[in-house]
Amino acid sequence: AQLVESGGGLVQDGESLTLSCVADTAIRSFGTMDWYRQAPGKQRELVATITTGGSTDYADSVKGRFALSRDDSKNTVYLQMNTLKFEDTAVYYCHADHVVYWTTNTMDNVWGLGTQVAVYS
Repeated sequence: AQLVESGGGLVQDGESLTLSCVADTAIRSFGTMDWYRQAPGKQRELVATITTGGSTDYADSVKGRFALSRDDSKNTVYLQMNTLKFEDTAVYYCHADHVVYWTTNTMDNVWGLGTQVAVYS
């Protein structure tokens, strides 16, 4: 996979998790990055976005609890999730609107394979 998520797990409500998304070493840089999530039986939904300039935007359901950041020197984005709720349970996916490879090739709409987050009461 060109984007690899990690950091998911099983936590109790009110606890925190930090998800990471690391780009493959073949990737030199990436553009706007997003985290999506998909709960069982539901459509995939946008959770948070961060632009190359560091501007962020969040779904209303996570605003004030989640924080998205990026470290371009490490080609990594982080999703800090605080005060987790049962309804945050889902597979979380990292997405890049485009990536640039060291070969100078580019690709749009790149997805990771996802990491599972489960929150119990």
